Amino acid sequence: MPGIGDNLKAELKAVIERIERLEEQKKLIADDIKEVYAEAKSAGFDTKILRKVITARKKSAEERAEEAAILETYLAALGDLADTPLGRAAVERDGF
Repeated sequence: MPGIGDNLKAELKAVIERIERLEEQKKLIADDIKEVYAEAKSAGFDTKILRKVITARKKSAEERAEEAAILETYLAALGDLADTPLGRAAVERDGF
């Protein structure tokens, strides 16, 4: 490589090889995760819901509560909760 000394070439090669090894490990882990989801599906679990549970568990209780409140607000504004007791109460209260 023009302009790069031998030490930098060796360092660059080492970095690239480390990244490549990590990418391969990441692929193997992703394959393992797919297998676990397939096993869960075979056991009767809803994998879409499992993914949501995994995502939710990464968040704090406060984050989850805030998202649920915003979701409920948006659905109420669209009238999508109007057929539930909570939705009817919100419609009556807010006049949606």
